[in-house]
Amino acid sequence: MDLSTILLCFVLITTILTLVLVWSALTRMESGLKEDFRLSREELNRSIKDSQRELREVLEKSLKNVQENFDRNVDSFNKLQKEKFADLESRQVKLVETTEKSLEKMRETVDEKLQKTLNERLGQSFETVGKQLQAVQEGLGEMKTLASDVGGLKKVLGNVKMRGGIGEVQLSMLLEQILAPDQYEANVKTKHGSSDLVEFAIKLPGKEDGLTQVWLPIDAKFPKDYYEQLQEAHDSGDIAKIESAQRNLEGAVKKMAKDISDKYIDPPHTTDFGIMFLPFEGIYAEVVRKASLLEDLQRNYKIIVTGPTTLAAILNSLQMGFRTLAIQKRSSEVWKVLGAVKTEFDKFGGLIERVQKNIQTGLDDLDTLVGTRTNKIRSKLKSIESLSEGETRLVLPDLASGESAEDEV
Repeated sequence: MDLSTILLCFVLITTILTLVLVWSALTRMESGLKEDFRLSREELNRSIKDSQRELREVLEKSLKNVQENFDRNVDSFNKLQKEKFADLESRQVKLVETTEKSLEKMRETVDEKLQKTLNERLGQSFETVGKQLQAVQEGLGEMKTLASDVGGLKKVLGNVKMRGGIGEVQLSMLLEQILAPDQYEANVKTKHGSSDLVEFAIKLPGKEDGLTQVWLPIDAKFPKDYYEQLQEAHDSGDIAKIESAQRNLEGAVKKMAKDISDKYIDPPHTTDFGIMFLPFEGIYAEVVRKASLLEDLQRNYKIIVTGPTTLAAILNSLQMGFRTLAIQKRSSEVWKVLGAVKTEFDKFGGLIERVQKNIQTGLDDLDTLVGTRTNKIRSKLKSIESLSEGETRLVLPDLASGESAEDEV
């Protein structure tokens, strides 16, 4: 066996021994590490257990402290709340007492004012009631007077002559309110050869046959009985009675129209128509309800039926006509006055021209006097020496005083 082989074997043996040693060392190291890991894990478990125990103890202590603090805070809050409630209760009691006192004062004040107001109102009410009772008593007296007046009115309306007087008075009032006194007359004999007098007649201007005026007769009529019969028939609702009452009213109106036409219409001394005045609008409405009746009255009797309103309209129209005629008459008078004024104005113009010539002649003479004469006087006085103002005042004191007055002005 050579040396290299021996060396190789030695190297191998050495290597094997080294590997065996390393393996054993690694084995021991592994076992040591396992033991250390086991010991470390046990220690770690013990540490964790100790930490958990300590943490549990700390948590228990903290919870206990929190519980104690919470209990203390709750007790403090309860005490504070009790104190606040006690304070609030005392304030509420004081507020209630103050409110009760204020309400008591207010109640006394209100009672006093209410009592005073009540007494005043009661006094005023009793005074008002007394006045009203007095007014009622006076009204009862007036009602009694009115009842007697109504009875008297019934008597008046029952009398035919006095009934006609009512229409005549109303007609007179209308004429007096609208026309001038010289535009109408009462109780006029309008028909020649007749002694009948119409109640009122209006003066109209006449131009034919030398007539200075033409009469328009107006007569008041009041068919009260026939109108009352018609109203009663309407109230009953009986058609036959209504028609009969209407015929009776138409007959009465035609008779009245014929009476006016025969007694008072006499052309050319009067107009060719007359006016029948009905003093109440109700009667007038019943008459004009039938157009045939109005046409019959105008055609056969030359009569125009009017009520208070329509007559007032007719009178106003006549009044406007009278004013137009007056304006026409006045216009001719105005033209005459203007002609006279023109004549006088021509004379005045001549006098003005003459005065102007005289004034111009006087102005020319004044210019001659101031110019020529003054120059001559100055030339004559040129050689005379002028005096001073003081000497002038001594010689002519009046002239000096006059000049001083003019200077002051």
